[in-house]
Amino acid sequence: MKPIFTIHAGEYLVGSYIEENYKYFNVWLPSKDTGIDLLVTNKDNTRTVSIQVKFSKDFLITHGKKEHQNDLISCGWWTLNREKIENSTADLWVMALHTFNDKKYAVCNY
Repeated sequence: MKPIFTIHAGEYLVGSYIEENYKYFNVWLPSKDTGIDLLVTNKDNTRTVSIQVKFSKDFLITHGKKEHQNDLISCGWWTLNREKIENSTADLWVMALHTFNDKKYAVCNY
């Protein structure tokens, strides 16, 4: 059975971050899966950016080398397919990580 009112953790984290930090944007959830996870518009909804979100749990604690534990905030695990990314209808791809270490927090904007 497919849940009808659920988004995955990465979509929630990215959407929440955008809403909290960019008050002049609106975040929308598409009603079906077309390869677009979030739509973001300006306040008057005249410009749109589509986002594909990829989420990974934190593997630093379970798989990270001991010498990296103090230097890295979080480590994810994705298998990226160049062709899939190049043919994507999304304007942006966001790789989302949620750390288990609550003493460290970072946002990377590129």
